[in-house]
Amino acid sequence: MTQATPQSILPFTGERFTPECVREIAYEHWHRYAFALSLVAGKHVLDAACGEGFGAALLACKAASVQAIDIDAASIEHAKTRYASSGNLQFHQTDVTLLDQLPAESFDVITSFETLEHVMEHDRLLAGFHRLLKEDGILLISTPDKKNYTDATGVVNPHHVRELYFEEFSELLEKHFPASKIYTQKLLFQSSLWALDRQGRVEALMHKAEEIEDGLNYPPMYYVAVCAKSEKTLTALPALSLYGDAEESVYAHYYQEIRFGIWARQRIAELEAEVASLRQQAHG
Repeated sequence: MTQATPQSILPFTGERFTPECVREIAYEHWHRYAFALSLVAGKHVLDAACGEGFGAALLACKAASVQAIDIDAASIEHAKTRYASSGNLQFHQTDVTLLDQLPAESFDVITSFETLEHVMEHDRLLAGFHRLLKEDGILLISTPDKKNYTDATGVVNPHHVRELYFEEFSELLEKHFPASKIYTQKLLFQSSLWALDRQGRVEALMHKAEEIEDGLNYPPMYYVAVCAKSEKTLTALPALSLYGDAEESVYAHYYQEIRFGIWARQRIAELEAEVASLRQQAHG
């Protein structure tokens, strides 16, 4: 991928992710494309609603070709400049709900992450993806869970026009694709044990009250679905996917905040002691 320069960085608007974003939002966005990366080797890929273009550029490292589209002209022009060195990657300004100009069954893989909540015409979007996929192709699509993303937090994202509850998302996928495997996504604090020989089953444990439960029974923040035209296409998918960065940036920020909090409490205590001493002297 192309090395960023100050001139090549797209300003962060608060919604559209850029590679310069760090901590939680970076983990969430990079993990989706990292998950897709293992599924695109030698494939013809459509990245629908590609945004800044970082994900399409990552997929182009392994895919035979990547066609990336987005409705935002500034993002597409930026992507063309920043990722111009990838010869198998093309960017086009296009509405993802208006893809009739593309030939049917022309893609092996379609990725469309955090797109659904930005459009009203969900059925038109999914029908278009179905038409564009080859018979053994797959769609990877993600969306926030309205119950936990919005209802539980009380925070309404002004950029989202139509969020979905799990039942609505599941029904939408089932309406357009005979087969799907839905993953939940949430940033977690975990202790991880991994076998050096990479053999054995996957185990997940969760401490709840006084019990140790099997499974990761956390309220999901997002859903990531892999959809296909037949069940056999999905048989090789993993049960669990973990993502991290070598710098452990989330931990680094966490520790930074903890250290600042400790320093701030100590400083406040010192200032309060000084104020108390001055008051005592004034009334002395």
